[in-house]
Amino acid sequence: MIDNKNLILAIVLSVAILFGFEYYFKLTRPAPPPEQQTAGQTQPGQQAGQAPAAPASGQAGEPGTAPVPTAPGTAAVPAAPGGLVLGTQQTREAILSAGDRIKISTPRLHGSILLKGGLIDDLTLANYRETLDPESPEIVVLKPKGFDTAYYAQFGWAGKNGADVPTAETVWTADRRELTPDNPVTLSWDNGKGLIFKRTIAVDVHYMFTVTQSVTNKTDAAQSFHAYGLVSRRTTPETTGFYILHEGLLGVFDETLAEIDYDELQDDKQVKKTSTGGWIGITDKYWLAALIPDQSAKTNSRFLYSKPSGTDMYQVDFLGPALTAAPGQTVTSENRLFAGAKEVRLLDAYEEKIGVKRFDLAIDFGWFYFLTKPIFYALLWLNDHILNLGLAILVLTVGIKLVFFPLANKSYTSMSKMKKLQPKMTQIRERYGDDKMRMNQEMMDLYKKEKVNPASGCLPILIQIPVFFALYKVLFVTIEMRHAPFFGWIHDLSAPDPTSLFNLFGLIPWSPPEFLLIGIWPIIMGVTMFLQQKLNPQPTDPIQAKIFLFLPLFFTFLLARFPAGLVIYWAWNNLLSMLQQWVIMRRMGITGKQALQ
Repeated sequence: MIDNKNLILAIVLSVAILFGFEYYFKLTRPAPPPEQQTAGQTQPGQQAGQAPAAPASGQAGEPGTAPVPTAPGTAAVPAAPGGLVLGTQQTREAILSAGDRIKISTPRLHGSILLKGGLIDDLTLANYRETLDPESPEIVVLKPKGFDTAYYAQFGWAGKNGADVPTAETVWTADRRELTPDNPVTLSWDNGKGLIFKRTIAVDVHYMFTVTQSVTNKTDAAQSFHAYGLVSRRTTPETTGFYILHEGLLGVFDETLAEIDYDELQDDKQVKKTSTGGWIGITDKYWLAALIPDQSAKTNSRFLYSKPSGTDMYQVDFLGPALTAAPGQTVTSENRLFAGAKEVRLLDAYEEKIGVKRFDLAIDFGWFYFLTKPIFYALLWLNDHILNLGLAILVLTVGIKLVFFPLANKSYTSMSKMKKLQPKMTQIRERYGDDKMRMNQEMMDLYKKEKVNPASGCLPILIQIPVFFALYKVLFVTIEMRHAPFFGWIHDLSAPDPTSLFNLFGLIPWSPPEFLLIGIWPIIMGVTMFLQQKLNPQPTDPIQAKIFLFLPLFFTFLLARFPAGLVIYWAWNNLLSMLQQWVIMRRMGITGKQALQ
């Protein structure tokens, strides 16, 4: 009776926690960013949508010194786009139509470049949609300055000794009205004081921009400049919140990855890095905006946070070495911007083509990188041949099972021996239940007599954990699983199972709350977990045994809102493990009824 009361109490408390967490989460979850821009209160001299200052050049005589933040109001800060009226609501489309722009048109990118400031601030992905509907809007990567969630890239020169360089207010002249992979665009600006600036922007058929800047010195004195690039993001974006996935600021410096969370940078305000080559950027789960400076030059980079007018602002930037143009000479700097989807094959191709080290680390492969990436490539290879990522997951799981078949056999054989001894262990527990020391001694004697080591099945399982975690990581972080269909009602392996037990899988016209959306695949996973657990040796303590039997129900609720691809993998893996364990038990003479006791 006491055992039953404890079990009921555990169930009630667990359900209360699930309901309470859901209620708390809905109350405290921040609202998604609005689709319209409402200008907030600004400080004197400051405009809505301002980003942290562009990197400042080093002092005279200190070429290449790291950029440092300047006092508020003293730096040349990128201004809001022309035509933005502060104090009014502005849609993204209204802001885009207010400025003179160069169209971007490639097989995979749509967008525009603002001639005022030369900003790359409007970019959508032609091959990725917000929903499964092919008519839904394209994924927006970059957004214009002046918008609530502005997100843009800017390149330029930091002049030394007061040189008049282009700013965010500079209106450039373009040699064409459309940027395509076959037709780069060249922007020009004459400062009227003997310096002529040109910026040639090229784009490939994927997501890589190449920005070549030059300065021609027609003055009678040498002029020095530092090329810089920055990516600025306004407001803190909503993230998935999973500890196994990094979303925020990151970069590779001297082939070492640095990851900085948004809240971490809010505390530190600024993080500086110096390296030769490498890259720096801001990442979401699937999308990346990254600056790639000249890989042969030593650059100073930084991660920067500020909060003008109460709005979070994040910036990554780099400052190149000083370049000096003698009278009549021209200096040139070539840097790149990646803005698009984090496709591992594409990132690897860029690493090989342009020599950017460890660009694939933009995908969070985790601690088991040496396992995760090969598993990822195996999954892609299978998908290329099977043409269904869900089936590729099933086949890959079978392959991993075959690799670990000998180890798993050893583990399941040990478990089967323990299962066969279950009746004798129960007798010992009933006979010496009041004398724990005697009961443990009798158990050890039984193990020695039957030549069974209760811990022998643990090592093979421990060896397999990194591989299974790496596979779990692959299925969670890869963009290839996004909007990938399986069969039946699963149209997106990256989204949770859309069905629910609590409306009889759509038969009842009612939409249950999120924590009750327990779909068919989570139920299948829970059942396989329960059956697999029944095949394993049961704990000698009856309370522990009942708690273990409750775990499949707990995991069914816990994993119900996980991506369907992960749940399908888990259920399939459980089924294969059960099949292997059942075969071993049959060989050892354990009957079906005895196996499930």
